[in-house]
Amino acid sequence: MLAPIVMTHGAFCGGWAFEDFRKPFEAAGHTVLAPDLRGHGLGDRADAVVGVSMTDYARDIAELCAAQSQPAILMGHSLGGLVAALAARKTQLRAVVLLAPSAPWGVASSSMEEAVTAFGLHMLGPFWAQGVAPDASLMRHYSLDRMSKPAQEAAVARLRPESGRALWEALNWWLDPFMTTSIGVGPLDAPCLVMAGQRDVVHPPSTVRQTATRLGATYREMPGMSHWLLGEPGWEDVAAATLEWLAEQQAPA
Repeated sequence: MLAPIVMTHGAFCGGWAFEDFRKPFEAAGHTVLAPDLRGHGLGDRADAVVGVSMTDYARDIAELCAAQSQPAILMGHSLGGLVAALAARKTQLRAVVLLAPSAPWGVASSSMEEAVTAFGLHMLGPFWAQGVAPDASLMRHYSLDRMSKPAQEAAVARLRPESGRALWEALNWWLDPFMTTSIGVGPLDAPCLVMAGQRDVVHPPSTVRQTATRLGATYREMPGMSHWLLGEPGWEDVAAATLEWLAEQQAPA
């Protein structure tokens, strides 16, 4: 039986983000779980994310993986990629796949867009004690920029508030004395694949490559792609490359 796959969504999103991306993995025989992170469910109150930490997200995902009948494959996109990296230190896994992951503690931004996003949090006042509303314009221009207009609007309509605390821990790590988003030292215990979009300005290749190096991971850059690797044109190639890499990890030496 193939290992189950736990897919972890990014900021402001929900498990719905993997609606299409999960299909090739299910067709290949994997059971796929795409949970909503804490406070991100459709029926959750807007303030359900207030005070939630990256540590909470990582613990929840690690516990879900540990509850499976065999070591799972853990996958994460964007902020969910960082959640997955943190969770990978807490439980036994078959493999880890990070798609355009947010940078962990100690990895500096390498684009103006990354720096502006981190600074922008401070314009919200006590953002760490509130839920931050999604900025539809930023999503359209930077995360969903290669999506069709109807696809952009469909995604934007499903966005949810995000934990200001979690965003602060991830985007302003140098101000966090607790090093909440530190992924530790040395490679993960499980094989790891880290992928970046060549045109991504949210988490550009130069930043993502640093994350891959820290984790001792295989790094792959997808030509012409931006940030929404799980849904923009070319996502099928991302899924195919991931399935190929997973097959290689299970092949006899």
